[in-house]
Amino acid sequence: MRHFNKILCLLAMASIVFWSASAFTAEIVIGFTGPLSGPAGEYGQDCVNGIDMAIKEINASGGVTADGQKFFFKLERMDDKVSPEIAVANARQLLGKGALAIFDPVFTSAAALLKINEEECGEFIVFGYTSSPKADMTKNNLLVIAAPVLTDYAKVYAKFAWEKGWRKAAMVVTLGAYGDEWRQVFRSYWGKMGGRITADKPANYYTRTDFVAPLTAAIATNPDVMLIGGPSGTTALVIAQARQMGFKGGFLIVDQAKMDTIAQMLDGTKLMENAIGTANVSSVPSPVSSTFIKKYQDTYKRIVTWEAMLHYGSMHALAKAIAAAGTQDNVYAVRAALPKALPMLGDRYPAEMFGVSNAGRIYMPAVIQSIKGGKFAQADVYVWWTKTPAEFESVNKLSKIMIPRKPLN
Repeated sequence: MRHFNKILCLLAMASIVFWSASAFTAEIVIGFTGPLSGPAGEYGQDCVNGIDMAIKEINASGGVTADGQKFFFKLERMDDKVSPEIAVANARQLLGKGALAIFDPVFTSAAALLKINEEECGEFIVFGYTSSPKADMTKNNLLVIAAPVLTDYAKVYAKFAWEKGWRKAAMVVTLGAYGDEWRQVFRSYWGKMGGRITADKPANYYTRTDFVAPLTAAIATNPDVMLIGGPSGTTALVIAQARQMGFKGGFLIVDQAKMDTIAQMLDGTKLMENAIGTANVSSVPSPVSSTFIKKYQDTYKRIVTWEAMLHYGSMHALAKAIAAAGTQDNVYAVRAALPKALPMLGDRYPAEMFGVSNAGRIYMPAVIQSIKGGKFAQADVYVWWTKTPAEFESVNKLSKIMIPRKPLN
Protein backbone atom coordinates (compact mmCIF):
# COMPACT_ATOMS: atom_id res chain seq x y z
CA MET A 1 0.00 0.00 0.00
CA ARG A 2 2.93 2.36 0.52
CA HIS A 3 3.58 2.20 -3.22
CA PHE A 4 0.45 4.17 -4.19
CA ASN A 5 0.26 7.95 -3.89
CA LYS A 6 0.75 9.39 -0.41
CA ILE A 7 -2.89 10.09 0.38
CA LEU A 8 -4.03 6.60 -0.61
CA CYS A 9 -1.13 5.15 1.29
CA LEU A 10 -1.98 6.99 4.49
CA LEU A 11 -5.65 6.04 4.19
CA ALA A 12 -4.70 2.40 3.73
CA MET A 13 -2.40 2.50 6.72
CA ALA A 14 -5.08 4.18 8.83
CA SER A 15 -7.59 1.48 7.92
CA ILE A 16 -5.15 -1.23 9.00
CA VAL A 17 -4.52 0.47 12.34
CA PHE A 18 -8.29 0.89 12.88
CA TRP A 19 -8.99 -2.76 12.09
CA SER A 20 -6.15 -3.98 14.27
CA ALA A 21 -7.18 -1.76 17.16
CA SER A 22 -10.78 -2.90 16.89
CA ALA A 23 -9.54 -6.46 17.14
CA PHE A 24 -7.37 -5.48 20.13
CA THR A 25 -4.24 -6.56 18.20
CA ALA A 26 -2.72 -3.30 16.95
CA GLU A 27 0.63 -4.36 15.47
CA ILE A 28 3.83 -2.87 14.16
CA VAL A 29 5.42 -5.17 11.59
CA ILE A 30 9.20 -5.62 11.73
CA GLY A 31 10.76 -7.29 8.70
CA PHE A 32 13.89 -9.36 8.30
CA THR A 33 15.52 -10.37 5.03
CA GLY A 34 18.79 -12.27 5.13
CA PRO A 35 20.39 -15.70 4.74
CA LEU A 36 18.30 -18.34 6.49
CA SER A 37 19.52 -21.29 4.42
CA GLY A 38 22.80 -22.42 2.90
CA PRO A 39 26.29 -21.97 4.39
CA ALA A 40 25.35 -18.59 5.93
CA GLY A 41 22.02 -19.78 7.31
CA GLU A 42 23.31 -20.08 10.88
CA TYR A 43 24.54 -16.49 10.74
CA GLY A 44 21.14 -15.23 9.62
CA GLN A 45 19.34 -17.32 12.22
CA ASP A 46 21.41 -15.78 15.02
CA CYS A 47 20.34 -12.32 13.82
CA VAL A 48 16.66 -13.33 13.67
CA ASN A 49 16.83 -14.90 17.13
CA GLY A 50 18.04 -11.64 18.65
CA ILE A 51 15.16 -9.67 17.11
CA ASP A 52 12.68 -12.37 18.08
CA MET A 53 13.86 -12.43 21.70
CA ALA A 54 13.60 -8.65 22.02
CA ILE A 55 10.14 -8.57 20.46
CA LYS A 56 8.87 -11.26 22.83
CA GLU A 57 10.19 -9.29 25.81
CA ILE A 58 8.73 -5.98 24.62
CA ASN A 59 5.35 -7.53 23.88
CA ALA A 60 5.30 -9.36 27.22
CA SER A 61 5.94 -6.06 29.02
CA GLY A 62 2.96 -4.38 27.33
CA GLY A 63 4.28 -3.35 23.93
CA VAL A 64 4.92 0.28 23.01
CA THR A 65 2.70 3.35 23.14
CA ALA A 66 2.45 5.46 19.98
CA ASP A 67 -0.25 7.58 18.35
CA GLY A 68 -2.24 7.40 21.57
CA GLN A 69 -2.55 3.63 21.78
CA LYS A 70 -0.67 0.43 22.58
CA PHE A 71 1.05 -1.49 19.80
CA PHE A 72 2.66 -4.90 19.78
CA PHE A 73 5.39 -6.04 17.43
CA LYS A 74 5.15 -8.79 14.83
CA LEU A 75 8.27 -10.22 13.19
CA GLU A 76 8.10 -11.29 9.54
CA ARG A 77 11.23 -13.12 8.37
CA MET A 78 12.27 -14.01 4.81
CA ASP A 79 15.24 -15.85 3.32
CA ASP A 80 17.10 -13.97 0.58
CA LYS A 81 20.06 -16.36 0.17
CA VAL A 82 22.35 -13.27 0.16
CA SER A 83 20.89 -12.16 -3.18
CA PRO A 84 20.31 -8.40 -3.57
CA GLU A 85 17.54 -9.09 -6.08
CA ILE A 86 15.72 -11.44 -3.70
CA ALA A 87 16.28 -9.02 -0.81
CA VAL A 88 14.54 -6.23 -2.75
CA ALA A 89 11.67 -8.55 -3.69
CA ASN A 90 11.38 -9.57 -0.02
CA ALA A 91 11.34 -5.93 1.04
CA ARG A 92 8.49 -5.21 -1.37
CA GLN A 93 6.51 -8.07 0.16
CA LEU A 94 7.28 -6.91 3.68
CA LEU A 95 6.16 -3.39 2.80
CA GLY A 96 2.91 -4.88 1.57
CA LYS A 97 2.46 -6.13 5.12
CA GLY A 98 3.12 -2.64 6.50
CA ALA A 99 6.71 -3.09 7.70
CA LEU A 100 8.07 -0.04 9.51
CA ALA A 101 11.66 -1.33 9.54
CA ILE A 102 13.53 -4.13 7.79
CA PHE A 103 16.66 -5.74 9.22
CA ASP A 104 19.27 -6.98 6.74
CA PRO A 105 22.59 -8.30 8.14
CA VAL A 106 24.56 -8.47 4.85
CA PHE A 107 25.74 -5.21 3.33
CA THR A 108 25.72 -6.55 -0.24
CA SER A 109 21.94 -6.97 -0.06
CA ALA A 110 21.29 -4.14 2.42
CA ALA A 111 22.88 -1.74 -0.08
CA ALA A 112 20.18 -2.73 -2.57
CA LEU A 113 17.48 -1.91 0.00
CA LEU A 114 18.98 1.55 0.47
CA LYS A 115 18.10 2.29 -3.16
CA ILE A 116 14.38 1.85 -2.50
CA ASN A 117 13.73 2.64 1.18
CA GLU A 118 13.16 6.37 0.67
CA GLU A 119 10.66 6.01 -2.18
CA GLU A 120 7.61 8.17 -1.54
CA CYS A 121 4.91 6.20 0.25
CA GLY A 122 7.23 3.22 0.41
CA GLU A 123 9.59 4.44 3.12
CA PHE A 124 11.06 2.05 5.65
CA ILE A 125 14.00 2.08 8.05
CA VAL A 126 16.86 -0.23 7.10
CA PHE A 127 18.64 -1.75 10.09
CA GLY A 128 21.95 -2.83 8.61
CA TYR A 129 24.45 -4.99 10.43
CA THR A 130 27.72 -4.15 8.77
CA SER A 131 31.12 -2.77 9.67
CA SER A 132 31.50 -1.41 6.13
CA PRO A 133 32.65 2.25 6.21
CA LYS A 134 30.97 2.72 2.82
CA ALA A 135 27.62 2.25 4.54
CA ASP A 136 28.26 5.54 6.36
CA MET A 137 28.65 7.32 3.04
CA THR A 138 25.26 6.42 1.57
CA LYS A 139 23.58 9.59 2.90
CA ASN A 140 20.42 7.62 3.47
CA ASN A 141 18.14 9.28 6.00
CA LEU A 142 16.48 6.02 7.05
CA LEU A 143 19.56 3.90 7.79
CA VAL A 144 20.69 2.53 11.15
CA ILE A 145 23.93 0.56 11.38
CA ALA A 146 24.52 -1.68 14.40
CA ALA A 147 28.24 -2.56 14.30
CA PRO A 148 31.65 -0.94 14.84
CA VAL A 149 33.63 0.06 11.73
CA LEU A 150 35.95 -2.54 10.18
CA THR A 151 38.73 0.03 9.78
CA ASP A 152 39.22 -0.08 13.53
CA TYR A 153 39.52 -3.86 13.56
CA ALA A 154 41.97 -3.75 10.64
CA LYS A 155 44.14 -1.22 12.44
CA VAL A 156 44.37 -3.42 15.56
CA TYR A 157 44.96 -6.58 13.47
CA ALA A 158 47.82 -5.02 11.53
CA LYS A 159 49.51 -3.90 14.74
CA PHE A 160 48.98 -7.34 16.30
CA ALA A 161 50.56 -9.09 13.31
CA TRP A 162 53.49 -6.68 13.14
CA GLU A 163 54.27 -7.11 16.84
CA LYS A 164 54.29 -10.88 16.27
CA GLY A 165 57.15 -10.34 13.84
CA TRP A 166 55.05 -11.28 10.82
CA ARG A 167 55.82 -9.42 7.62
CA LYS A 168 54.08 -11.46 4.88
CA ALA A 169 50.30 -11.74 4.74
CA ALA A 170 47.96 -13.53 2.34
CA MET A 171 44.24 -12.78 2.04
CA VAL A 172 41.45 -15.32 1.55
CA VAL A 173 38.41 -13.20 2.41
CA THR A 174 34.78 -13.50 1.38
CA LEU A 175 33.59 -12.02 -1.91
CA GLY A 176 31.27 -9.01 -2.01
CA ALA A 177 31.36 -5.37 -0.98
CA TYR A 178 32.15 -6.16 2.66
CA GLY A 179 35.04 -8.48 1.80
CA ASP A 180 36.38 -6.04 -0.78
CA GLU A 181 36.54 -3.28 1.83
CA TRP A 182 38.27 -5.51 4.35
CA ARG A 183 40.94 -6.43 1.80
CA GLN A 184 41.47 -2.83 0.71
CA VAL A 185 41.63 -1.41 4.24
CA PHE A 186 43.95 -4.12 5.59
CA ARG A 187 46.21 -3.84 2.53
CA SER A 188 46.52 -0.09 3.18
CA TYR A 189 47.37 -0.41 6.89
CA TRP A 190 49.71 -3.35 6.30
CA GLY A 191 51.54 -1.60 3.48
CA LYS A 192 52.07 1.56 5.55
CA MET A 193 53.69 -0.54 8.28
CA GLY A 194 56.04 -2.11 5.73
CA GLY A 195 54.26 -5.46 5.39
CA ARG A 196 53.77 -7.31 2.12
CA ILE A 197 50.65 -8.95 0.69
CA THR A 198 51.79 -12.20 -0.91
CA ALA A 199 48.41 -13.34 -2.30
CA ASP A 200 44.86 -12.06 -2.61
CA LYS A 201 42.38 -14.87 -3.28
CA PRO A 202 38.80 -13.83 -2.45
CA ALA A 203 36.25 -16.65 -2.24
CA ASN A 204 32.48 -16.84 -1.75
CA TYR A 205 31.95 -17.83 1.88
CA TYR A 206 28.17 -17.82 1.38
CA THR A 207 28.00 -20.57 -1.22
CA ARG A 208 31.36 -22.36 -1.25
CA THR A 209 31.92 -25.53 0.77
CA ASP A 210 35.51 -26.25 -0.32
CA PHE A 211 38.33 -23.71 -0.11
CA VAL A 212 41.25 -25.89 -1.18
CA ALA A 213 41.92 -23.98 -4.42
CA PRO A 214 42.24 -20.44 -2.97
CA LEU A 215 44.07 -21.76 0.09
CA THR A 216 46.54 -23.70 -2.06
CA ALA A 217 47.37 -20.55 -4.01
CA ALA A 218 47.73 -18.48 -0.83
CA ILE A 219 49.81 -20.98 1.14
CA ALA A 220 52.15 -21.43 -1.83
CA THR A 221 53.36 -17.84 -1.25
CA ASN A 222 54.60 -18.85 2.23
CA PRO A 223 52.75 -16.18 4.28
CA ASP A 224 53.32 -15.64 8.00
CA VAL A 225 49.64 -14.85 8.52
CA MET A 226 46.37 -14.99 6.59
CA LEU A 227 43.49 -12.55 6.66
CA ILE A 228 40.39 -14.75 6.35
CA GLY A 229 36.70 -14.75 7.03
CA GLY A 230 33.04 -14.38 6.23
CA PRO A 231 30.22 -16.19 8.06
CA SER A 232 31.48 -18.21 11.04
CA GLY A 233 30.61 -21.64 9.64
CA THR A 234 32.63 -21.38 6.46
CA THR A 235 35.41 -19.49 8.26
CA ALA A 236 35.80 -22.52 10.54
CA LEU A 237 36.09 -24.68 7.42
CA VAL A 238 38.81 -22.42 6.02
CA ILE A 239 40.84 -22.74 9.24
CA ALA A 240 40.45 -26.53 9.31
CA GLN A 241 41.45 -26.92 5.67
CA ALA A 242 44.39 -24.53 6.00
CA ARG A 243 45.79 -26.52 8.93
CA GLN A 244 45.22 -29.80 7.08
CA MET A 245 47.24 -28.35 4.22
CA GLY A 246 50.15 -27.60 6.56
CA PHE A 247 49.73 -23.88 7.25
CA LYS A 248 51.25 -23.09 10.66
CA GLY A 249 50.95 -19.31 10.68
CA GLY A 250 48.43 -16.96 12.25
CA PHE A 251 44.89 -15.98 11.29
CA LEU A 252 43.38 -12.51 11.26
CA ILE A 253 39.65 -13.21 11.28
CA VAL A 254 37.33 -10.53 9.88
CA ASP A 255 34.70 -9.28 12.30
CA GLN A 256 31.74 -11.03 10.66
CA ALA A 257 33.09 -14.39 11.84
CA LYS A 258 32.90 -15.03 15.57
CA MET A 259 35.67 -16.94 17.33
CA ASP A 260 33.49 -18.59 19.98
CA THR A 261 31.27 -20.05 17.25
CA ILE A 262 34.32 -21.15 15.27
CA ALA A 263 35.86 -22.79 18.35
CA GLN A 264 32.65 -24.72 18.96
CA MET A 265 32.61 -25.94 15.36
CA LEU A 266 36.28 -26.96 15.56
CA ASP A 267 35.88 -28.70 18.94
CA GLY A 268 38.21 -26.26 20.65
CA THR A 269 40.92 -23.74 19.90
CA LYS A 270 43.78 -26.07 18.92
CA LEU A 271 43.56 -25.20 15.23
CA MET A 272 43.09 -21.49 16.00
CA GLU A 273 46.48 -20.83 17.64
CA ASN A 274 47.75 -17.30 16.93
CA ALA A 275 44.37 -16.12 15.70
CA ILE A 276 42.79 -12.75 16.45
CA GLY A 277 39.17 -11.79 15.90
CA THR A 278 35.98 -10.55 17.51
CA ALA A 279 35.96 -11.33 21.23
CA ASN A 280 33.74 -14.01 22.70
CA VAL A 281 30.46 -12.80 24.16
CA SER A 282 31.34 -14.34 27.52
CA SER A 283 34.70 -12.52 27.55
CA VAL A 284 33.03 -9.09 27.68
CA PRO A 285 30.97 -9.37 30.87
CA SER A 286 28.39 -6.86 32.06
CA PRO A 287 25.91 -7.02 34.97
CA VAL A 288 23.18 -8.43 32.72
CA SER A 289 25.21 -10.62 30.35
CA SER A 290 25.09 -13.90 32.29
CA THR A 291 21.31 -13.65 32.69
CA PHE A 292 20.90 -12.85 29.00
CA ILE A 293 23.16 -15.72 27.92
CA LYS A 294 21.26 -18.24 30.01
CA LYS A 295 17.87 -17.06 28.80
CA TYR A 296 19.00 -17.08 25.18
CA GLN A 297 20.52 -20.55 25.37
CA ASP A 298 17.47 -21.93 27.15
CA THR A 299 15.17 -20.43 24.52
CA TYR A 300 17.07 -21.12 21.29
CA LYS A 301 19.27 -24.08 22.30
CA ARG A 302 22.45 -22.55 20.81
CA ILE A 303 25.36 -20.42 21.91
CA VAL A 304 24.99 -16.64 22.06
CA THR A 305 26.70 -14.63 19.33
CA TRP A 306 27.22 -10.92 18.85
CA GLU A 307 24.78 -11.11 15.95
CA ALA A 308 22.07 -12.19 18.38
CA MET A 309 23.03 -9.64 21.05
CA LEU A 310 23.31 -6.67 18.72
CA HIS A 311 20.06 -7.42 16.91
CA TYR A 312 18.42 -7.82 20.31
CA GLY A 313 19.74 -4.43 21.37
CA SER A 314 18.82 -2.82 18.04
CA MET A 315 15.22 -3.99 18.34
CA HIS A 316 14.99 -2.56 21.85
CA ALA A 317 16.47 0.71 20.58
CA LEU A 318 13.87 0.82 17.80
CA ALA A 319 11.03 0.28 20.27
CA LYS A 320 12.38 3.05 22.50
CA ALA A 321 12.68 5.37 19.47
CA ILE A 322 9.06 4.69 18.49
CA ALA A 323 7.96 5.57 22.02
CA ALA A 324 10.10 8.73 22.01
CA ALA A 325 8.73 9.78 18.60
CA GLY A 326 5.16 9.06 19.67
CA THR A 327 4.35 7.60 16.25
CA GLN A 328 4.46 4.15 14.68
CA ASP A 329 4.10 5.08 11.00
CA ASN A 330 6.20 8.23 10.50
CA VAL A 331 9.50 6.55 9.73
CA TYR A 332 11.46 9.80 9.58
CA ALA A 333 10.24 10.82 13.04
CA VAL A 334 11.15 7.40 14.44
CA ARG A 335 14.64 7.55 12.90
CA ALA A 336 15.14 11.11 14.20
CA ALA A 337 14.17 9.96 17.72
CA LEU A 338 16.81 7.21 17.85
CA PRO A 339 19.34 9.36 19.80
CA LYS A 340 16.70 9.70 22.54
CA ALA A 341 16.73 5.91 22.95
CA LEU A 342 20.44 5.89 23.80
CA PRO A 343 22.57 5.18 25.75
CA MET A 344 21.61 1.59 26.53
CA LEU A 345 24.05 0.25 29.11
CA GLY A 346 25.18 -3.12 30.39
CA ASP A 347 23.07 -3.03 33.53
CA ARG A 348 19.99 -3.64 31.34
CA TYR A 349 21.24 -4.68 27.88
CA PRO A 350 23.99 -7.18 27.01
CA ALA A 351 25.62 -5.06 24.27
CA GLU A 352 26.16 -1.41 25.16
CA MET A 353 25.09 1.36 22.77
CA PHE A 354 26.10 4.96 23.53
CA GLY A 355 24.76 7.12 20.73
CA VAL A 356 24.38 7.34 16.97
CA SER A 357 26.23 9.23 14.26
CA ASN A 358 24.56 11.46 11.68
CA ALA A 359 25.10 8.66 9.18
CA GLY A 360 23.15 6.26 11.39
CA ARG A 361 25.96 4.18 12.89
CA ILE A 362 25.34 3.28 16.52
CA TYR A 363 28.32 3.91 18.77
CA MET A 364 29.28 0.62 20.41
CA PRO A 365 32.71 -0.70 21.43
CA ALA A 366 34.83 -2.89 19.18
CA VAL A 367 35.77 -6.04 21.13
CA ILE A 368 38.85 -7.99 20.07
CA GLN A 369 40.53 -11.13 21.40
CA SER A 370 43.42 -13.40 20.47
CA ILE A 371 44.32 -17.04 21.12
CA LYS A 372 47.66 -17.90 22.64
CA GLY A 373 48.79 -21.23 24.05
CA GLY A 374 45.45 -22.78 23.12
CA LYS A 375 43.50 -20.32 25.30
CA PHE A 376 41.57 -17.13 24.73
CA ALA A 377 43.46 -14.09 26.03
CA GLN A 378 41.63 -11.32 27.88
CA ALA A 379 39.43 -9.33 25.52
CA ASP A 380 40.27 -5.76 24.56
CA VAL A 381 37.37 -3.28 24.49
CA TYR A 382 38.02 -0.30 22.22
CA VAL A 383 36.04 2.94 22.35
CA TRP A 384 36.66 3.98 18.75
CA TRP A 385 34.39 6.99 18.19
CA THR A 386 35.75 9.42 20.80
CA LYS A 387 38.20 12.07 19.64
CA THR A 388 39.58 13.48 22.91
CA PRO A 389 40.56 12.11 26.34
CA ALA A 390 37.59 13.96 27.85
CA GLU A 391 35.16 12.30 25.44
CA PHE A 392 36.64 8.89 26.21
CA GLU A 393 36.37 9.46 29.96
CA SER A 394 32.70 10.39 29.69
CA VAL A 395 32.01 7.07 27.96
CA ASN A 396 34.28 5.20 30.35
CA LYS A 397 32.34 6.49 33.35
CA LEU A 398 28.99 5.51 31.84
CA SER A 399 29.97 2.01 30.73
CA LYS A 400 28.95 -0.99 32.82
CA ILE A 401 31.28 -3.44 31.03
CA MET A 402 33.27 -5.22 33.72
CA ILE A 403 36.70 -5.17 32.04
CA PRO A 404 38.84 -2.11 31.17
CA ARG A 405 38.07 -0.01 28.11
CA LYS A 406 40.68 1.55 25.83
CA PRO A 407 40.53 4.57 23.52
CA LEU A 408 41.43 3.76 19.92
CA ASN A 409 42.06 7.30 18.71
